[in-house]
Amino acid sequence: MDKDLANQIERMFGDLNRQSAAGAIPEPGTLSDLLSKLVDGSPNNNTVPAKPEILTYFATAAVEMWLRAVHSFLISASLTQASPIWSAVAGYYSSHYSLRAFAHLMGAFQLYRKKRIVYLAKDAGHLVIRIEKKHSNHREHKFYWKYVSEHPALVKDPFFYSVPDDAPESDGGHRNKANYIDHIDRFPVFVPLDADSLERAVERISTVKLSSVPIPRPDHFPDTVSVQFVAYHRIVKFRRFLDETPGVRNRFWKVQRNPPWCPPTMNFSVVDPVYTALYAGK
Repeated sequence: MDKDLANQIERMFGDLNRQSAAGAIPEPGTLSDLLSKLVDGSPNNNTVPAKPEILTYFATAAVEMWLRAVHSFLISASLTQASPIWSAVAGYYSSHYSLRAFAHLMGAFQLYRKKRIVYLAKDAGHLVIRIEKKHSNHREHKFYWKYVSEHPALVKDPFFYSVPDDAPESDGGHRNKANYIDHIDRFPVFVPLDADSLERAVERISTVKLSSVPIPRPDHFPDTVSVQFVAYHRIVKFRRFLDETPGVRNRFWKVQRNPPWCPPTMNFSVVDPVYTALYAGK
């Protein structure tokens, strides 16, 4: 990541390093409520100072969204055989939560009810809040995926791309088929995945060697292998991103990077030589 983004993230996590990590994640809706008040006080598109508490809530919102990604991935892996439909949907949402986590970390937050998009921006060396109107092409999923995939920090990363729903290869198309197409008819006998099977599934995903990124294809539905693979790598990417800045010296991130509810098998590892090579360019 470049120096400006690293400095922004350091400032976002700064106050979190000066308090106990326990209970540091605020009440639901804290950031959206705070940003909504800014929008109410500034009805026109404009720029206002970014107060320290807002920066902190951008950081906690990013991490909480990443935790959703981890949890959804475990649900997806657990339902691989028991419910291919929900395994595919949970796997897609794991990826979507990772993309939202990156978007919040980079300073973008969409206010659905206010029809506004809030950005963290730099102005004369200071971080400010820039408020813009939400347009018809700013649907939540498309907006966050496009914003993250085009960000300079990830634009060359093959695991991050926008999601045109009508593309033959896309996460969005895979999710849409699971949610909206009639007569999917994928209902095996429901047998929940046990801990040993989950461990084998995560180990398989974390040790696969690839020559290219397997984008989920709707015509191969339910393509749970690809759905889970890309979701897992996006989770690992976010974790490594924050391990770099603010780093494990930050007490909040040091606690959150290893969720206590995760099974031991979820160790966030990947095959490094292949993983690193893939990030050389899109």
